[in-house]
Amino acid sequence: MKVSNRIVTEDEADLRLDRWFRRHYPNLTQGALQKLCRKGQIRVDGGRVQSNARLAPGQSVRIPPLPDMTRQAPLPPPDPMLVREIEKMVIYQDDHLLVLDKPSGLATQGGPGITKHVDMMLDGLRKEDEDRPRLVHRIDRDTSGILLIARTPGVAAKLAAAFRGRDVGKTYWAIVVGRPAQASGIIDQPLAKIGAGGAALVVAASRGEEDAVSAKSEYETIDSAGKKFSWLGLSPLTGRTHQLRVHCESLGTPIVGDPRYGGKTAHPEGFIDKLHLHARQLDIPHPAGGRLIVTAPLPPHMRETFRSLGFVPGDTPAPKRSKGSRGPAK
Repeated sequence: MKVSNRIVTEDEADLRLDRWFRRHYPNLTQGALQKLCRKGQIRVDGGRVQSNARLAPGQSVRIPPLPDMTRQAPLPPPDPMLVREIEKMVIYQDDHLLVLDKPSGLATQGGPGITKHVDMMLDGLRKEDEDRPRLVHRIDRDTSGILLIARTPGVAAKLAAAFRGRDVGKTYWAIVVGRPAQASGIIDQPLAKIGAGGAALVVAASRGEEDAVSAKSEYETIDSAGKKFSWLGLSPLTGRTHQLRVHCESLGTPIVGDPRYGGKTAHPEGFIDKLHLHARQLDIPHPAGGRLIVTAPLPPHMRETFRSLGFVPGDTPAPKRSKGSRGPAK
C-alpha cells in the first residue's frame, strides 16, 4: 500500500480522527493508530495530529502504508433474492436517505430465533463505493409500515437527533376491538418492562413505581363499526417498547391480532390473525433542509379488514418534500 491522501467530507464534520479511521479502516487497532500518529506518519493538512483530534470538511488526511491487519477480504455479494425483496420495500429515496414500507412479520434487527431481518438486508441498498445504509429507528416485528434508513453515518446522526428532540411526527393506524370511551385524547400511562429478551412483557405501571417510565400517546377515533371495532389514529409522544400496543390495551381496546397483549379479546373470529398496527406516516426534518412527509399504504391484511368493516382509508399521498422548516404536521 502506498501513501495516499483522503479528503474529509461534509458528512464527517467534527468526527474524531480515531473514529474516522475506524469507519474507513475498521481493522486498524487503536494502539497502531496512536503509534502512527506519534511517529508523524498520519497527518492532517500536513501537520502532526493526535488520535482524538476533531476533523473538519475539506481537510486532507495522510494515510501511510498500514499494517497487514487492515487488509480485509472483500465482502460477499448480497443475496439477490434479499436484494429484490428489500428493493420492493422502498417507497422513497434520495442521496441522503431511504424510506421502506416494512411488511408485518419481518423483524427490524436480529435476535434470538430471528434468521431474517431488515438490518441484514441493507447491503442490497448500498451504492457502489458508499457507506452501508443504516437503520435510524425500529418498529416491532409484527407492525407494518414506515422504516427510515440513512445512507451515511452523518445523516443517521442528524435523524437520530431529530427523533430524540421530538422533531418527528409519527402517525400509526390501528384497528382495535371495541370503542374508546372518549373519542380522542392523550394516554398518559407509565410503563414498565417485565423480564428480558424476546419473552419480555411491557405492562402499565403506577407513577413512582420502580422501573416505571413515562409514556404518552395521542389518539383519535377516525371511524367505528358500532361499538365492536374502531379505527384509531395514534401518535406516540414518547418512544417506549410496545407503547402503542399497551396503551390501546389500557384503554380497554386491544389491537386486533396482537400476539402478546389483549388476550383472547384481541383475536376475534372472522379476521386475519395478524397485528393490525401500521406505521402510516412519518414527518421528518430532511437533513438537507425542509421537511419530508412519507405515507405507507395499508398492508393486505389490514386492507381486507377495512373492507369488511366498511372503513375507507382513501388514497395514499405521494411523498412530499417541503422547503420550510416548521415542526411536524399535526
